[in-house]
Amino acid sequence: MSPETAKSQETKAKLLEGALRTLTEQGIAKTSARTVAAAAGVNQALVFYHFGSVDELLAAACRYGAEKAVGRYRERLAAVGSLSELLAVGREIHERERAGGHVALLGQLLAGAPAHPALGPATAAGLQLWITEVEQVLRRVLAATPFGEFADPVGLARAVAVAFVGIELYEGVDEAGAGAALDALEQLGALVSAVESLGPVAQRAVRHHLRRRGRGSSPA
Repeated sequence: MSPETAKSQETKAKLLEGALRTLTEQGIAKTSARTVAAAAGVNQALVFYHFGSVDELLAAACRYGAEKAVGRYRERLAAVGSLSELLAVGREIHERERAGGHVALLGQLLAGAPAHPALGPATAAGLQLWITEVEQVLRRVLAATPFGEFADPVGLARAVAVAFVGIELYEGVDEAGAGAALDALEQLGALVSAVESLGPVAQRAVRHHLRRRGRGSSPA
């Protein structure tokens, strides 16, 4: 890599970090080429040189931030061995990301999406990174349970991601209520864990019951 290319990459990284910091600390309404450049410590003309527009910079920063966040927990998620453990890890991630200001950042991205067209797809793409990781965990942990053949890992992964996003945003207006929602998810995980701990005969009975319920609910 040439010195010019290295310097360009360094400047882009500064702008991406500056955009994320500005969104978190000042909010979407005060995020501009000037405020981002000030946070990055560079000339604001470089925003347009490297990204073309503030909207494109914000979209790139959204993807950049999501990739970094998912990367921090990829190994941790890969080690999850049960649904209850997945929910516990989710709560751990939630607490760490909130402390790091990333919950506030997500709220600003969602709030800004209607006025900044590039933000909606970028935020969705960032969330998809989380959904993909959760889906892989669900496919692995549910396969060994009576629920494996009945559950939809793709739909469940989206439901888990949406639940945590909703809880993160709800926490800003009702912290106790958000905590109760997280507790309820963990209780659900504990119920599934109890089924996982059953012996093979009991698990076959649960699977048989689920199959019968499935046939009974299908259209005639």
